[in-house]
Amino acid sequence: MQPIPFKSDRLLAVNARITGVAMQQGEAKSLTGWVAFLTRAEIPVLKQTARDLIALREDDENISARDISEIIARDPMMTVKLLRYLQRHKRSKQEHEVMEVEQAMLMLGVDAFFTKLPPEPLIDDMLRGHTAALVSLLRVVRRSQYASAYALDWALRLRDLHFEEVRIAALLHDLAEMLMWCFAPVEMLKIHAMKQQDKNLRSHDAQTQVLGFSLVDLQSSLAREWALPQLLLTLMDDKCADQERVRNVVLSVNLARHLANGWDDAALPDDYKDIGQLLGMQPENVLIMIGSEEETVCDVVMPHS
Repeated sequence: MQPIPFKSDRLLAVNARITGVAMQQGEAKSLTGWVAFLTRAEIPVLKQTARDLIALREDDENISARDISEIIARDPMMTVKLLRYLQRHKRSKQEHEVMEVEQAMLMLGVDAFFTKLPPEPLIDDMLRGHTAALVSLLRVVRRSQYASAYALDWALRLRDLHFEEVRIAALLHDLAEMLMWCFAPVEMLKIHAMKQQDKNLRSHDAQTQVLGFSLVDLQSSLAREWALPQLLLTLMDDKCADQERVRNVVLSVNLARHLANGWDDAALPDDYKDIGQLLGMQPENVLIMIGSEEETVCDVVMPHS
């Protein structure tokens, strides 16, 4: 296989032109406008993802779909980029929706992946000049990686045979927030500043004041527009938390969010209690379990180069 040159600068320019047109026409000031824009836009990926995939491609004699999947699985943006592509190019005879990364790679093929879905543009390029937004985005990505690792571990403890579905749902749970940090950094920084000034201000209210809609509404609209697998939509829907698998996703996301504030976050005791109810454990044992999971989770989230 011959290396395919990346086109990050060209794609970045295309996205910039699209953004400019949307803003000029006032299109992106509405929920409908943002859905239309994000549907046209190229989703950026983590720089580490691109670096790892390039290194893997250089050893093309031994490359496999599983090798690629392991890299994609750590990047929520690359994961949804792959799932969205497959949904757009679904085969007429395809009976089942594809939600697992390795299964998606097996269907697409290694050559087609690098041809149709090269890891570009880069998030770092997209947010050049917006350092604060880049830092905030990477925090959300790291939080999502932790949530996915927790969800995977708990799914295995619950003997969920389709644990990868739960892991992906946790990884993509805050997708809309990540996308808006990429494409609307100024607005997202304004929302962040409002919440810092008023600790009692709900995220939903701050988002609606600045954007005109909530990120939950944006994510729901995007999922429908992109025709993402129905199972994924259900697993990412907090309203379905009465279902064990959805409850797993919700609790893993909550834990990752609260732990990001430190081990003294006031919401953590309730998290331990809820997780204990899910797994049939005492809250104090949940704390011990989470502490023992830290090394494993770090290996998943921050693999050695």
